[in-house]
Amino acid sequence: MFYLRGCGRWVAASFTKQQFPLVRLSSDSAAPRTPHFDVIVIGGGHAGTEAATAAARCGSRTLLLTHRVDTIGQMSCNPSFGGIGKGHLMREVDALDGLCSRICDQSGVHYKVLNRRKGPAVWGLRAQIDRKLYKQNMQKEILNTPLLTVQEGAVEDLILTEPEPEHTGKCRVSGVVLVDGSTVYAESVILTTGTFLRGMIVIGLEMHPAGRLGDQPSIGLAQTLEKLGFVVGRLKTGTPPRIAKDSINFSILNKQTPDNPSVPFSFTNETVWIKPEDQLPCYLTYTNPRVDEIVLNNLHLNSHVKETTRGPRYCPSIESKVLRFPNRLHQVWLEPEGMDSDLIYPQGLSMTLPTELQEKMITCIRGLEKAKVIQPGYGVQYDYLDPRQITPSLETHLVQRLFFAGQINGTTGYEEAAAQTESCPVARLECSDMISQVQAILLPQPSVAGTAGMHHNTQGVIAGINASLRVSRKPPFVVSRTEGYIGVLIDDLTTLGTSEPYRMFTSRVEFRLSLRPDNADIRLTLRGYKDAGCVSQQRYERACWMKSSLEEGISVLKSIEFSSSKWKNLIPEVSISTSRSLPVRALDVLKYEEVDMDSLAKAVPEPLKKYTKCRELAERLKIEATYESVLFHQLQEIKGVQQDEALQLPKDIDYLTIRDVSLSHEVREKLHFSRPQTIGAASRIPGVTPAAIINLLRFVKTTQQRQAAMNESPKTDQCLRNADRLQERQL
Repeated sequence: MFYLRGCGRWVAASFTKQQFPLVRLSSDSAAPRTPHFDVIVIGGGHAGTEAATAAARCGSRTLLLTHRVDTIGQMSCNPSFGGIGKGHLMREVDALDGLCSRICDQSGVHYKVLNRRKGPAVWGLRAQIDRKLYKQNMQKEILNTPLLTVQEGAVEDLILTEPEPEHTGKCRVSGVVLVDGSTVYAESVILTTGTFLRGMIVIGLEMHPAGRLGDQPSIGLAQTLEKLGFVVGRLKTGTPPRIAKDSINFSILNKQTPDNPSVPFSFTNETVWIKPEDQLPCYLTYTNPRVDEIVLNNLHLNSHVKETTRGPRYCPSIESKVLRFPNRLHQVWLEPEGMDSDLIYPQGLSMTLPTELQEKMITCIRGLEKAKVIQPGYGVQYDYLDPRQITPSLETHLVQRLFFAGQINGTTGYEEAAAQTESCPVARLECSDMISQVQAILLPQPSVAGTAGMHHNTQGVIAGINASLRVSRKPPFVVSRTEGYIGVLIDDLTTLGTSEPYRMFTSRVEFRLSLRPDNADIRLTLRGYKDAGCVSQQRYERACWMKSSLEEGISVLKSIEFSSSKWKNLIPEVSISTSRSLPVRALDVLKYEEVDMDSLAKAVPEPLKKYTKCRELAERLKIEATYESVLFHQLQEIKGVQQDEALQLPKDIDYLTIRDVSLSHEVREKLHFSRPQTIGAASRIPGVTPAAIINLLRFVKTTQQRQAAMNESPKTDQCLRNADRLQERQL
């Protein structure tokens, strides 16, 4: 057993803030015993909370270590969840019994389904969230999760031991060292450190080391990971200023109202907590040439933009947008931060200019001429680890039983550094002393922090499940590209890596007609219950009922056939051609845009009426009918991909030295670094040629045949020995 670094101070706190050492007493001795858990999760952001609760649901005794218990569940930069692509991930996390969807249904202030003009396969569920409500509801859930212990503490180092011989890796993690030198042991450890790995906050030319304002970055842990041989990169992101709501002229802006009825995120909820008429609107405005002028004239005062560190491509700062897309108007969405919050979040105006220039820019925008900046925008730079160093289960190649989840893997989002409550005395801050003033004014109040984005919740759930399965020595729970957006996200990261913050889009998904938000429970809940044990009995039974009801409903719809003229008489609004000679199924009629299950049930009450009693079932039958013809062909394509994924590559293969397969030196290096687990994953690595894949395929088949022959040989030898003994007894 060995540590890689020295240690410092640590504080343990209960939920009531009573100080006590994190020790347990044995039954026969008064001497303290070093605590031991099945799983330790480092970091209490979105990824950390999902990972900790997932591990606990799987039956593992879990410890969640966070800098401050009172910041668990606090929202990220953008007070919203979901969107195009991300809404799919939310549904899939919920299908695995994750938290975020249920909490969003209890905490939203504006619910909207994006992309409605396109088909339901690419609809994006999205909600503006009340920061305070989300925090309250999340903490209530976390602090009442069985088998989950939450403690305050900062991790300085990892405890490493000899590796398990049957697994790859140079060593095995067996616990963590806290900053005062205390140790906590565990069978698996999950890192969800967000932007804390050597985090740096930037405003103008000012730079300040911090994971977020008021919290020190994780320097020691970053150094430990580097010494272990992990490839470390650097990313950056940013946040917009916050604006006083009463200083905005909403009357001249475009108003965006919520959906009626609101669509809940969770499969377990029929509706959200708030009526549509009680929800808050959002407003739209635009930048103008004056904004471009301020940005271009002050680039010398913005070190964040000049840095070579890669920032987000799909959610860039206003400075980056002006430089990349000159002479364009850019959208600015004015979004509420809560039911009783006086702050507005201007989405699309992430910036790191000095504070006085931020104020000047804001007042150039329509509707914001008299706006007051309550908190300036700022940038964050942080370390991340090349995600090609982890497996699809999110366990690292180098260190056994060590898992990474969240921004540490290069996905988008970051931890917000400081928050404003309903009233804040900050009205104007000068750039030169901005950081110290913000800390002095804001730190006594609870800071709003949490790892942002559905990418992190997604990874947290998978890491928590697999860390628990690793403890019980069960096979990993891996979602493939053919099973979910989760699989696409993780496969992209582990095979392609990323040089900029990764963001999920529907365009990244090959089989998006099959991987829809509406059917995530059918795809993943049943697997989560049987293979991972992370799904409750109640949710499993509901998914089984929905699956059987859909199958039954589709079968009934296929069995009902009338002539096209009769369908026209029964449903006059349907635009069906009456010249069709063959009978038309009810399922085909349901494909027409103007037809739904209610109109079909009115035309044919028996046996269709019962399928309209559940609104969700009726809507899902409509979606199934819409995609019926194209899904057949896509399922054939999925089977072909699954055949490639079924061809497993040996885990202990040494690509640099193996002689049984013809590979170029470049291909060997790429395979050695990424260590794909299947032929399918290897084929998606850039630079791995089709010829190399064919050679690998031959190698795999030859290896399988050789192994099968070896397995058969002992059986043959045993049969011969048994026959000899039988002859001896007969003699």
